[in-house]
Amino acid sequence: MINIDEEIKIILKGVDEVINADALKEKIRKSKEKNKPLIVKLGLDPSAPDIHLGHTVVLRKMKQLQDLGHKVVIVIGDFTGRIGDPTGKAKGRKALSKEEVLENAKTYEKQIFKVLDKDKTEIRFNSSWLSKLNFEDIIKLASTITVARMLEREDFKKRYEKGIPISIHEFFYPLMQGYDSLELDADIEVGGTDQRFNVLMGRMLQKEYGKEPQVTLFMPLLEGLDGKNKMSKSLGNYIGIDEEPNVIYEKTMQLPDNTIIKYFNLVTDVHPDKIYEFKKALDNGEVNPRDIKMRLSKEIVRLYYGEEEAERAENRFKLVFQKGAIPDDIETFLLSDNSDIISLLVSKDIVKSKNEFRRLLNQGAIKINGIKVKSIDDISFEEDIVIEIGKKRFIKIKRK
Repeated sequence: MINIDEEIKIILKGVDEVINADALKEKIRKSKEKNKPLIVKLGLDPSAPDIHLGHTVVLRKMKQLQDLGHKVVIVIGDFTGRIGDPTGKAKGRKALSKEEVLENAKTYEKQIFKVLDKDKTEIRFNSSWLSKLNFEDIIKLASTITVARMLEREDFKKRYEKGIPISIHEFFYPLMQGYDSLELDADIEVGGTDQRFNVLMGRMLQKEYGKEPQVTLFMPLLEGLDGKNKMSKSLGNYIGIDEEPNVIYEKTMQLPDNTIIKYFNLVTDVHPDKIYEFKKALDNGEVNPRDIKMRLSKEIVRLYYGEEEAERAENRFKLVFQKGAIPDDIETFLLSDNSDIISLLVSKDIVKSKNEFRRLLNQGAIKINGIKVKSIDDISFEEDIVIEIGKKRFIKIKRK
């Protein structure tokens, strides 16, 4: 059986802040003594069901706790989602309809099981208890916190100072999220650093209602491919867990070297001791960062597609990016002799426009059968051709 110190090392891997570490150690000791798993909570507001690697940071931590034998409970905020989480918003967020919330919740359920073990995960909807509270219960709940305390929350504070309206019902969002912890008797809650106020509300309410406060684990936000901004689909700096294995591998290889260790800590299950070895080797200049990044890329693909696909993605990367070879598994399109190649590329969304293709030609970013071309006149179509566009984007065009 894994000892307490080893378990804590795994639990705290990549964690930005823990409240409080002593209580965590005591909870684990009691858990082992009584052979009773800890209840670990993660609340999800089903307003954005598309999951990319940044969203998996908290899920990966839940998986690690799950693998240590603890009981993972995912709370789908179908009730709180009707209010909309105001966290980080300059104005109140539009409330979702019941139908929108339920539809998003279904999508979330499918996606979280790409990380968590479905058979060991309990899914709860907070409408099952929040909808049953009567007005007396709500008054009692509201009496546990002052308006001054609510206004300590950064987004509320800024809106208040700027005279931007704050509806009373928005104050109930963190209260209801905290009430979820009360209902579950949560021992640990995991959340992002942007959810700090909401997650700490659970500890406060448990104290107010005479229960042992939960330990809180705050996970840092994950920077995207640019290494600067939070991973986001709108910024285009994301790695989607539903993307093809080759795409995941190649995108991961684009990460700045200074993000390698953070990614190992936040989006993989690699043991902390092994990650420390990688960090030490990188810091001492004993290894090429590219080699460690390849291990990271392979590990991420393996988590979502298995060992065989991870091997295949790595071999393809070595073939195409390191040896400069043309891969076999490339998109192929048919074209008649007198058809316009550029129009075909535009119609298939390979390039945005004919002007963009001409710009790429002028920049020397187009190769035909491995040879760089700078003019449309250099593109002959007497036989099948392979067009390489920019950074290793390959298209094969065959004659009809």
